[in-house]
Amino acid sequence: MSDPVLPRAEIVVDLAAVRHNVRILKDLVSVDGPVALMAVVKADGYGHGMVEVAAAARDAGADWLGVATIDEALALRAAGDRGPLLCWLSAPGDDFASAVAAGVEVTAYSEAELEEIAAVGGARVQLKVDTGLSRGGAARQEWHDLFAVASDLEREGRITVTGIWSHFAASDEPAHPANDAQEAAFRDAVSLAESAGLDPRVTHLANSAATLLRPSSHFDLVRCGIATYGLDPAPGTSPRIGLRPAMTARARLVMSKAIEAGAGVSYGHTWHADDNTTVGLVPVGYGDGIIRAAGNAASVWVDDSVRPIRGRVCMDQLVVDLHGELPPAGTEVVLFGPGDVGEPTAQDWAAAVGTISYEIVTRIGGRFVRRHIDTDAPDGASEGTVR
Repeated sequence: MSDPVLPRAEIVVDLAAVRHNVRILKDLVSVDGPVALMAVVKADGYGHGMVEVAAAARDAGADWLGVATIDEALALRAAGDRGPLLCWLSAPGDDFASAVAAGVEVTAYSEAELEEIAAVGGARVQLKVDTGLSRGGAARQEWHDLFAVASDLEREGRITVTGIWSHFAASDEPAHPANDAQEAAFRDAVSLAESAGLDPRVTHLANSAATLLRPSSHFDLVRCGIATYGLDPAPGTSPRIGLRPAMTARARLVMSKAIEAGAGVSYGHTWHADDNTTVGLVPVGYGDGIIRAAGNAASVWVDDSVRPIRGRVCMDQLVVDLHGELPPAGTEVVLFGPGDVGEPTAQDWAAAVGTISYEIVTRIGGRFVRRHIDTDAPDGASEGTVR
């Protein structure tokens, strides 16, 4: 069926699903006592729209918001958010002064970074420790000195240390030995910080997967990124607790046509038709964030049927096998969605191309129009943005 109001290609984000997911996650972590929830909205809200998702998460009870960069944090403040907000990825010379003035809590990985932050004066700082991911955060041999410097700066009134935190490497694999080792190391770090005279308001280690699978790691706060958007942080976890994917990506057919058996499709002719068939042209490609590996791997939804992508994904377009059907130009093509009626999901796409759903939803954009809807609103109120 054609839809005259459907743009050439659009991303539809249901903010009601975001609120639903946050409420479920809040209920989950509240079972064993008061645990705060941080909705992670970095990378433009994992491609869902940072400002809109942040507001929906706050409405549903998110205690904190988390972003990577100071620029992201300042954009949230400019949009009106005033609640607890943490950022954690800075480079030397970043604008700590603006972050502090906006009431954003910043993260320090090292003594040098801590000194740079302290030079601003009045910063609320969280210290990140590396417990085994071997990525950001102070290495174990640096903890003692980092905590000592932080304690001295706090006594001098130059900073306030509000948190200690770390990040799991393999929480999506519950039996992975790194999980126990990292949690034990984190407990050591918190104890060492307290011995240095620090009294952090929050300690946190759990990401989405650990929030769902490892209650012992919840501490004072959990950080939920991918689960906020209703996608699996570990296989099968989101549907089990009733999370709802918030994003649907869709487009319109430009044309459909018949091709003969043996015809090659798209660049390099990486696929040839075994029999006479029909194909449809979809006006999105890797220039819009469609992963190129989807060619000959992922599928879409056309006229209530799954249709495979044939041949290579191009910059602006891709081709799907319509299996003999000739739907008219303008027919809706759902690339992925919640899966409620059988359409492929972001997780299906991820499995097809050997990646994770995070990459599928975060990279999509380009010339797509993004529209936010609220299926809880009486009229399904929507607002469109272009990215």
